[in-house]
Amino acid sequence: MFAVLSNSWALLLGMMLLMLGNGLQGTLLGIRGEIEGFSTFEMSLVMSAYFVGFLGGSRLAPEMIRRVGHVRVFAALGSLISAILILYPALANAEAWMIGRIIIGFCFSGVYVTAESWLNNSSTNETRGQTLSLYMIVQMIGIVAAQGVLLLGDPSGYTLFIIPSVLVSIAFAPILLSVTPTPAFDTTKPMTLRQLYSVSPLGVVGMFLLGGVFSAQFGMAAVYGGKAGLSIWQISIFVSAFYVGALIMQYPIGVFSDRMDRRILILLCALAGGSAGFIAILSGGNFNVLIAMAFIIGGTSNPLYSLLLAYTNDFIEYEDMAAASGGMVFTNGLGAISGPIITGWLMTTFGAGAFFGVMSALMLAISAYAIFRMTQRSAPSVEDTDSFQAVMPSSSPVFVEVAQEIAIENSIEEGLEENSL
Repeated sequence: MFAVLSNSWALLLGMMLLMLGNGLQGTLLGIRGEIEGFSTFEMSLVMSAYFVGFLGGSRLAPEMIRRVGHVRVFAALGSLISAILILYPALANAEAWMIGRIIIGFCFSGVYVTAESWLNNSSTNETRGQTLSLYMIVQMIGIVAAQGVLLLGDPSGYTLFIIPSVLVSIAFAPILLSVTPTPAFDTTKPMTLRQLYSVSPLGVVGMFLLGGVFSAQFGMAAVYGGKAGLSIWQISIFVSAFYVGALIMQYPIGVFSDRMDRRILILLCALAGGSAGFIAILSGGNFNVLIAMAFIIGGTSNPLYSLLLAYTNDFIEYEDMAAASGGMVFTNGLGAISGPIITGWLMTTFGAGAFFGVMSALMLAISAYAIFRMTQRSAPSVEDTDSFQAVMPSSSPVFVEVAQEIAIENSIEEGLEENSL
């Protein structure tokens, strides 16, 4: 662990500051939109725009890096992020915010691709798993801490927009001034959706639906809080609960994943998340219940991302896993674009509770489809499945490919150990 920190502390520190900035701007816009009088549907378009940009960035950033290199891409995208964060309060209209969110989504996607390839290059085969685990923890800490920063200023003013801009600007200093060499860059061309679906229908359908769940959490939680009449500090805790649940539940769900039929675990996680959303609707806005249900939804939906990847890998040859991971990331991104729009439209039509209704419906749909797929083919034996590797839904294709490589290495090592006994 200390070896990982000594080699990658600059990248990890920089990414934590970036996640502070990103986590703060997402929640802050949801609150500020309410203050500015934006409709729920307008805010849903603003929030969806981030995922449009993010999906585009994940496709175009690799080519940008090949053309001009990591350092220039990193610095250019960071400058754009910092500038857009400052411009939000000065251009307080929905169209300008949509354009800004597309740009910021594109930039953050490119930043993740760059940083994660750098991080992979700075680690060895022995430390890569620990490095990725630390990276995920740092990201979660940044997002959760950002909700506390929200309490340091007035959302109707400029200060809270200046803070993430400064954090993002500072974040690039330790990274760009470190002596870490620039890595060679290459990514695998993803499988087509048709190819993926033929291999793992549950993986593709589940990943698409899960994209809507995740984007609703990330984009519309603060909007829901404003419509439900929560105070600023309550919104801060509410948004944090999703990510705290995700951080805490990744490991235990991962342990179960390697010891049982993954379809059953996918079913149970989706059913638990869907039921939690239904309970939240029936709670009548009780804050303690909302926090508990947000924790459960975050704690089941985020590990589902890794579960669906691992389940898909169970039906794919090792040499095709990297290509499959790229296709799965793209599928999740398509679902993420539609999540806030559908949520915003339903919240406008049926009220704030539709926020939980959408997530509940999507999670229950995943569980229902998992049951259906159980009737179509038998599961591979637990001994033949690949190991679980935790991955965040916001990760770039680079991170997912590296996680797949670790899963492959772990599976090969387990096979060698069993053969030697």
